[in-house]
Amino acid sequence: MRTVLITGGSRGIGAEAVRLFANAGCRVVLNYNASEEAAKALAAEFAGRVLPVRADVACRTEVEAMFHRAEAVFGGVDVLICNAGVAQQKLFTDLTEGEWRRMLDVHLTGAFHCCQCALPHMIRQRWGRIVTVSSMWGQVGGSCEAAYSAAKAGLIGLTKALAKEEGPSGVTVNCVAPGVIDTDMMAGFSEADRSALAEETPVGALGTPRQVAEALLFLAGERAGYITGQVLGVNGGLVV
Repeated sequence: MRTVLITGGSRGIGAEAVRLFANAGCRVVLNYNASEEAAKALAAEFAGRVLPVRADVACRTEVEAMFHRAEAVFGGVDVLICNAGVAQQKLFTDLTEGEWRRMLDVHLTGAFHCCQCALPHMIRQRWGRIVTVSSMWGQVGGSCEAAYSAAKAGLIGLTKALAKEEGPSGVTVNCVAPGVIDTDMMAGFSEADRSALAEETPVGALGTPRQVAEALLFLAGERAGYITGQVLGVNGGLVV
């Protein structure tokens, strides 16, 4: 039975990943920051197999406390899913320094904190899985999403570098880059906008959190042991 820590696990892709890993028999540490009610409600579905822990991944001391809590309850973290993130659409010339820093701190520095805390246990046991969640905008860049695109591109670089560094220790590091996924981050889109995005996607539909979570589950499993340093696009063919 593996112990899996999923950051940003209270909603969207993270919540679906929590459900899939828990149903697969894993012990799951569900990280959340602001969505306490949703996190606790989700954990209650799984009778002690899911542990909700609040931490802002941008804060090193909070991340360290989260890993100590995970180890005390479930043992060391075997699988790390770096999914926590924030979204923003804004002209680059209107971005404030604070907004820029927060985007990088949550997506990229948050993954740095979590990977550094997770790796000692993985290296000692010579087995581990790290999967980062980037975005197609980290691959090709998005207009009015410069900070988001930069942070997600940084995650791809971190993934590739860590894969080379940690491979000899039995740890694989991969990345999933979702396309347009139907989560609450799309709440501000009109039906016309959603239809246009679906039509632009070769498979003719928006993606679901479950489809992304399935990719995370596969890359975290035994069957993906010879896959590392890769970016798996779950985007319906929008970016190829």
